[in-house]
Amino acid sequence: MAHADAHDDHPAALAHESAGAAPPGALDRLAAAAIAVAGAALLGMVAVQALQVFARYVLNDSPGWTEPVALLLLNTAMSFGAAAGVHRGSHFGFFILVHRAAPRLRRWLQAFSNAVIASIGAALALWGGELLLDGLDVPMAGAPLPQSATFAPMAVGGALMAVFALQRLFAALAAPAPAPQRSE
Repeated sequence: MAHADAHDDHPAALAHESAGAAPPGALDRLAAAAIAVAGAALLGMVAVQALQVFARYVLNDSPGWTEPVALLLLNTAMSFGAAAGVHRGSHFGFFILVHRAAPRLRRWLQAFSNAVIASIGAALALWGGELLLDGLDVPMAGAPLPQSATFAPMAVGGALMAVFALQRLFAALAAPAPAPQRSE
């Protein structure tokens, strides 16, 4: 018996319990990739901005491509980071209302919240994609990219937000209804 208790307190066993028994699914791996892309974009933005400051104040010759590239990297970090936040459920929300609601209402509030997020993500994906396609033939000032390249992360991030929110929506609707509580 003591051996079983010692095994249950092992950090690997606790991590396995807290993470759940199921291995990461395709959407979990996609969210991890989104986090990696957002992190790489942030690091790239820091490097580009550092180069811009060095070139401007030390060399007195700032390259013209640094500002549009930094903007593209910022859009990438924000869009992919927001999508990963939707997957984890760590996005902006009115959680006090949801947590104070009765269990049956809570389930529907969570479903409604995720439906709104999925709609916003779909709108970002559709309109971002449209803006991307509309400006492909316009060159970006200072960088050898199309002017609309900054809308690509918005379109992809919006699509990811919609997919992740739909996953959470279906999970909320498929969750078993809580049993009514009896007061004695």
